[in-house]
Amino acid sequence: MDPTRDGHARSKPAWPHRVLRKAEDAGALDGPAAQLGRLLNSENRVTRQLRGRALGHPLHPLAVTVPIGAWLCSAVFDLLPDGRDAARRLIATGLLTAPAAMVLGLADYSGLDVRQRRVGLVHAVANATATALFGASYLARRRGRGGRFLAVLGLTATSAGGALGGHLSYAQGAGVFRWQPLDDLAPAELAGEDPARPRNPA
Repeated sequence: MDPTRDGHARSKPAWPHRVLRKAEDAGALDGPAAQLGRLLNSENRVTRQLRGRALGHPLHPLAVTVPIGAWLCSAVFDLLPDGRDAARRLIATGLLTAPAAMVLGLADYSGLDVRQRRVGLVHAVANATATALFGASYLARRRGRGGRFLAVLGLTATSAGGALGGHLSYAQGAGVFRWQPLDDLAPAELAGEDPARPRNPA
């Protein structure tokens, strides 16, 4: 990273950001990422609604709060003496709502650029892994075989997927201004008092 780009001093990103950038820089992912993009590349009324046109921004970030919240709460109940049944029900809630979040995320995928698709692919794999682990945890609990360790692994994968999703949205700007009528806004309204100043100088 050029520390003087745009005429502004920039510090070296913290190590978590550098780790997330590894996915962004992974050119080896371009093959499968492009193939997935071609598979999902469709533009019609349904896909536009799935991408959030009616709301004005992507729906996927809203949908993921339900499975993530359910799985996080299940971990808390796993720590309580009488929380086993509640944890199992919360895991089931996350499993029932995760497919909708996945569909909405895949609907957004074809609109990503090359570097965003790399991160999006790893994000999708991490979340699919988390769902599989929580599914295995739920089955183990139904059979009376514990399942807590699988849930811990699932929550770890969910955390990694969430961090990648945050990088995709906020560091890479995926979905930003997609439905915003920018022609109606003055440059100063978009960039602040100093249009030359980067929004995130860190």
